[in-house]
Amino acid sequence: MIHFLSLKKINQSFEIAFQDKMKQFLEGGLYILGNEVKQFEANFATYCGTKHCIGVGNGLDALVLIFKAYIHLGKLQKGDEVIVPANTYIASIIAVLQADLVPVLVEPKLDSYTINPDEIEDKITSKTKAILPVHLYGQLCEMKAINEIAKKHNLLVIEDAAQAHGAEWNGIKAGNFGDAAGFSFYPGKNLGALGDAGAITTNDDELAEVLFSLRNYGSKVKYENEILGVNSRLDELQAAFLNIKLKQLDSENDFRRNLAKRYLSEIKNDKLILPTYDFFKNHVFHLFVIRTSNRLGLQHFLKDNGIETMIHYPIPPHKQKALSDWNNLSFQITEKIHDEVLSIPLNSSVSKTEVDYIIFKLNSYNE
Repeated sequence: MIHFLSLKKINQSFEIAFQDKMKQFLEGGLYILGNEVKQFEANFATYCGTKHCIGVGNGLDALVLIFKAYIHLGKLQKGDEVIVPANTYIASIIAVLQADLVPVLVEPKLDSYTINPDEIEDKITSKTKAILPVHLYGQLCEMKAINEIAKKHNLLVIEDAAQAHGAEWNGIKAGNFGDAAGFSFYPGKNLGALGDAGAITTNDDELAEVLFSLRNYGSKVKYENEILGVNSRLDELQAAFLNIKLKQLDSENDFRRNLAKRYLSEIKNDKLILPTYDFFKNHVFHLFVIRTSNRLGLQHFLKDNGIETMIHYPIPPHKQKALSDWNNLSFQITEKIHDEVLSIPLNSSVSKTEVDYIIFKLNSYNE
C-alpha cells in the first residue's frame, strides 16, 4: 500500500536531532514558554518577514485569538461580519463564530479553489469589518486584489495560512500579506510538529502585545491578569522540534513543487481535472487535489491498486450539522468542489517508484 502520508518516514531524518533536543529539554527543566518557544517565535517571524510571531496551542486558537485581540483593541465588535470562503475547512468558520463574529460565506474560483475576489464586494455591508482569505491546499489567495478591496472599504485582512507555510509571491511570504495571520503546525502540515501547535504572525506591535497576554490567561506578569485570556501556549517541546524542522521547510516545499510538476506534466487522462499551477512559489502543495465526476469510483480504483487517497473535504461547511443555520444556503461552486475533489499522495515520504506507479494507474483509470 502506498500511504497517503507517512509521518514516520517524514520525521525519520530528524530523529537524532529530536532525541538530542529531548535530552536537552529534560535536563533543562523549563517546560512552559521557555527559550525554545522564544527562539521559534524569532525564527518563524524572520522566515515570514514579519516583526512578530506569537506561538499558540494550535491553528484554530491562532485565528480565534486574533479576532479576540482585535475586539479587545476596539477594531472589531461582537456581531461584526467577516468575509470567509465557503469551501474552507470548517475551522476557519468556527474561529469566526467562537469570537462572536458573523461569517459571511463567499464562493471560490473553480480553478484555484481560493476565494474569488470578484465575489467579495457583493457581500460587503456596513457590518463587514474583516476578510479572512484561506490559502487552501497551499495556494496563495489573490492577495493584491483582496488587499485593494480591504483598503477601499477599510477592512482588516486576516490570513488563514494553516496550509501555506512558505508560499511566496513577489518576495512576500504567507503570513505577511495582511494585518495578521494564523498558522497551524499540525503534524501533517508542510511544517509539522509532533503534536498540536500553532502561531500568529503580525507587524502590528499593539496587536502582538495583546496576543502575548491573551494566550497566557491575559497575563504579562505572573499572577497579574489584565484581560480575560485563555491558556493557549505553544508547547516548549513542540517549539524545539519546529526549530529543527524549520530549517528544512524550503527544501520540503521544493520537493512538493517538483513532484507536483511531474503529476501535472505526466498525468494525461481526460476524466481527471488537475490543479492549476503557474510554476511560481505561490503554491507549496500542502495537498495535490484532483477532481473527477466519479470520485468514489476513482478512489475505489486507486485503493484496489494499493494507493491510499483522502478527500479534502467531503462536506462543505454550510452543509455540516454543526452549522445548521447555514444548511439551507446554496453555493454551487463550493458544492461541486466538495463533491469532486480527491487528494493523491504528494510529500517527501513518497518514493520515485511509487510516484511512477501512481501516475501509471491514474492514466489507466477509465471508469
